Amino acid sequence: MDTKISCLTEKLLHYNGLFLENYRSARESGKKQDFHQIIKPFVDHVEELNDEWKSLMKKWLAENTAKHIHLKQVETTADHIGQLAVQCFFPESSKSRFLNSQRTVEFFLKEVLQEIKSIKKDAE
Repeated sequence: MDTKISCLTEKLLHYNGLFLENYRSARESGKKQDFHQIIKPFVDHVEELNDEWKSLMKKWLAENTAKHIHLKQVETTADHIGQLAVQCFFPESSKSRFLNSQRTVEFFLKEVLQEIKSIKKDAE
């Protein structure tokens, strides 16, 4: 399970970077992307990964004692990811709110990876 969570977390980190790129591009160009061709498939894919990650994280937290990771943080991060996946395409999204959410997601996902490594190391 640790390997699967690590893999999904890495993918979500990648998408979190794409959120920022898409947002900056949308703000610079001022253009909105086609909803059915670009936005919906992207959001659906991210949502699928996000839901799987959230589900596995809940199971993982039930089985492991994590020092710096709590269920509420997992739920909040998953919510942020879902919002960012949509907001990144719209230039009128609040810049400060978007950037704060994006940084929070990045920090927490990196914390998850660190915690998994730490627990693996302790188990050895």
